[in-house]
Amino acid sequence: MNGEARKAALAAYKERKSVAGVYRIRCEATGETWVGHWPDVGAIRTRQWFTLRQGAHPNRALLEAWRQHGEAQFHFEVLERLEEQASAYLRDATLKERAAHWRRELAAQAL
Repeated sequence: MNGEARKAALAAYKERKSVAGVYRIRCEATGETWVGHWPDVGAIRTRQWFTLRQGAHPNRALLEAWRQHGEAQFHFEVLERLEEQASAYLRDATLKERAAHWRRELAAQAL
């Protein structure tokens, strides 16, 4: 990639809109489910899988299940996307409330 193409790609990345949302990670082997929320739900799967592959995930139960059953048994799903909010404070409060709702609904563990 030449310098101009790289600059254009970087500018496009910085200008993209991120969408906040609630997601789940499910282990097909055990049926266990973990629910989390993130301000950029489009990018969180990459982060989660990276920390799991590195053995550095902060959620020990999820990491242990990953080690026991392997990556192929895990699936990522966006449960809910939030509309853009006026402030980060409102967005974060709504994310926490919606994640709590989904944890209750799915009998899931928190991420």
